[in-house]
Amino acid sequence: MTERHAPAILVDDLPAARRSLRVAVVTETYPPEVNGVAMTIARVVEGLRERGHDLQLVRPRQDKRDEADRSEGFHEVLLRGLPIPRYPHLKMGLPAKRALVEQWAWKRPDVVHIATEGPLGWSALQAATRLRLPVVSDFRTNFHAYSRHYGLAWLHKPILAYLRKFHNRTQVTMVPTDGLRRELTGSGFVNVSVVARGVDTGLFNPERRSAALRATWGAGPDTLVVLCVGRLAPEKNLGALITAFEAMRAVHPDAKLVLVGDGPARKELEAACPGALFAGARRDEDLAAHYASADAFVFPSLSETFGNVTPEAMASGLPMVAYDYAAAGRLIQHGQNGLLAPTARSDAFVQRAVDLARDRHAGRLMGAAARETALLHSWDRIYSEIESVYLSCLRASPVPRGTAVLHAEPRLR
Repeated sequence: MTERHAPAILVDDLPAARRSLRVAVVTETYPPEVNGVAMTIARVVEGLRERGHDLQLVRPRQDKRDEADRSEGFHEVLLRGLPIPRYPHLKMGLPAKRALVEQWAWKRPDVVHIATEGPLGWSALQAATRLRLPVVSDFRTNFHAYSRHYGLAWLHKPILAYLRKFHNRTQVTMVPTDGLRRELTGSGFVNVSVVARGVDTGLFNPERRSAALRATWGAGPDTLVVLCVGRLAPEKNLGALITAFEAMRAVHPDAKLVLVGDGPARKELEAACPGALFAGARRDEDLAAHYASADAFVFPSLSETFGNVTPEAMASGLPMVAYDYAAAGRLIQHGQNGLLAPTARSDAFVQRAVDLARDRHAGRLMGAAARETALLHSWDRIYSEIESVYLSCLRASPVPRGTAVLHAEPRLR
């Protein structure tokens, strides 16, 4: 099959009348749920609203007290969901094609943006196809790769086939790195476009460093504090983190390991590294203070599509040790603003961590350079890229923009 690339359109080249869009964003996770997908899509929704677009957010109802926000230029549609196994605080959307067809026939969006590929995402794709609406999708999670970490390797091919079928039915699939674009294209995905991720350099800032927070960790001014942020789950390769930290502690016996996040592997990790500090899930300024109060960021994951923690750590002025792929491979220049290890070399990963522990002055210089790199990746640029994707799909759509009005707003079941 011949690879097709999504056409590039610059927002500034389009008539002003076409810049304000009605966008339906469909996601099965959203704050206050704490994960990279939820936080990123919330940032995208917020940014597009600030740019004057009319946003409809379709998501599962998170609990009985959850009420739809219907403020100016923003309309939430809450649908039924079920808890996800092993993650009871997260909800998976249930099929809702009929409800979405009624909703979008009543108030027709210019474009549908599907952020997740679960039952709700599939229903949104079917509804949009029936109504001949342009559809943009995100590839945000390597579900097919995760299967290998849960004793379900036999599901790898079926999951990949489903994801390919899903995304190839959309006009454009947005991915955060060129490496992921090449990987998906090689697996038969078409119309894959790179749209990177931004970072809030005001929130994630070295100035949030807190001596008081470090004191709660038992760390003084000169104590080496090693940080890792993310879900505590098998696919995150956290055994490599423990090995690397033990090697760093051979250089600095008083070093501290702080893990921010939660997940099904927490008890196992607590047993494997009883001296580690488990801070649980953190958000906003609290999370930013945890980043800024550490001295090094060691990130062992090999299952990311991007890894939001990479630019967050860099914006916080931390020198980072990571594998050479995803966001780290895109943002880190080895030896200048961080340290990279080849993806197949766990020994090199550990050695990079030891090198960082041995030369803390070099680490501070790399941390400062990491901050400078992060400052180049503003969200405004990302919003412009997303708008360009929307507008390219709208221009290619055979159905003109417009609103179909029924007699009354549909009632959700």
